[in-house]
Amino acid sequence: MSQWAASRSREAARLQYPAQLPAQHAAPQSHRGHADNARGRAVRGSARGYTIAHAGRQVRFGPVAFWIAVGTVVIMAGWSITAATYLAFRDDVLRTLIAHQAEQQFAYEDRIAELRTQIDRTTSRQLLDQEQFEQKLDELMRRQAALEQRAAALSNIADPTTTGSIGSAAKSSGDSGPAPRRDRQSSIGVTLGRLEASLDHVERRQTSALGQIEDRYAGKARRIRDVVAQLGLKLSTTPGATGGPFVPVKLPAQNADFARMLARASLARSDADQLVAALVAVPVRKPVGGEIDETSPFGIRMDPFVHEAAMHTGIDFRGDIGDPIRATAAGTVTIAGWSGGYGKMVEIEHGNGLATRYGHLSEIDVGVGDKVRIGQVIGRLGSTGRSTGPHLHYETRVDGEAVNPQKFLDAGDRLFGG
Repeated sequence: MSQWAASRSREAARLQYPAQLPAQHAAPQSHRGHADNARGRAVRGSARGYTIAHAGRQVRFGPVAFWIAVGTVVIMAGWSITAATYLAFRDDVLRTLIAHQAEQQFAYEDRIAELRTQIDRTTSRQLLDQEQFEQKLDELMRRQAALEQRAAALSNIADPTTTGSIGSAAKSSGDSGPAPRRDRQSSIGVTLGRLEASLDHVERRQTSALGQIEDRYAGKARRIRDVVAQLGLKLSTTPGATGGPFVPVKLPAQNADFARMLARASLARSDADQLVAALVAVPVRKPVGGEIDETSPFGIRMDPFVHEAAMHTGIDFRGDIGDPIRATAAGTVTIAGWSGGYGKMVEIEHGNGLATRYGHLSEIDVGVGDKVRIGQVIGRLGSTGRSTGPHLHYETRVDGEAVNPQKFLDAGDRLFGG
């Protein structure tokens, strides 16, 4: 390779300075050529290419082919060096790559495990929230059913009371539009809270209504007892045609406040109903309609016929002939006909020693033994018997003795507000 370079240098010098080369240089060149031939190879170059001689043979290359060959040799040398380096350090490189891949894999696995943990935590929280919501909803539904039962119980002892309902609210809570899960859970929680507050309000209203019902029945029974006591009567509150085995009432537990209040209200209603039933047989209503025109009160008066002091055993009510006369209490007709100075008279037995008489009638519309109701027409106003004009002579008797009917009429005003 060094010989080729030297030959190339001389050839370039000859071409550049052809006139300065001495003639004696030819001999050494010829001698060197012979020496090269003696060694068996020679390389010559010119401006047009490169010549390689070996064993008397010459091979000429163009510039392009030469540089291609040189480039190929350089590339192959570089590849050989790279391959040798890779082979020498292959294990270290592989270990580095494997370690890097393992590190990345572990990082991915850790990230996946973290994501799974977050998913499990989120799922557990959602399941817990869902379970809590379901438990809350079940509790609200049980309360709703209990409130509906309370409303039915209230309707049995009093007028229907508005108790409210969560149906529409529950429906509206179930019809909420699509929303993010957390927002939807928050919305459900708010809706359940509103439903619970609504049920609390309904429960308070029912408890208040039940307390008012108990107070109303207790007050009604107390008022009836006070009126009857003022009249000096002893009413029998045992209804007729009843009976059955004795089954004591078991009051609810102390914590069942509403049930205990309901039991007390039921007892108060039963007591009031029995007193009202007994009051049906007490003559506290008016025997005539419209405004009362009283012409002669109960007690001692001047007799209109003999003009002497006499006991008036009833009250006289002025009216027109033919006005309807009504029974002031329920009972049984014991007299229906002419009775001395009463003229045409009707007597009704009411029980508990009570009786009423209706005299001076122009007509009688009932017969002995008839059962009459409160307010039933029993005859017509007239002026029969010992009478100075059309009027009704009305008497109230207790155990056969005449008592002032005005006490009973005043008692009716207190009971029924006039």
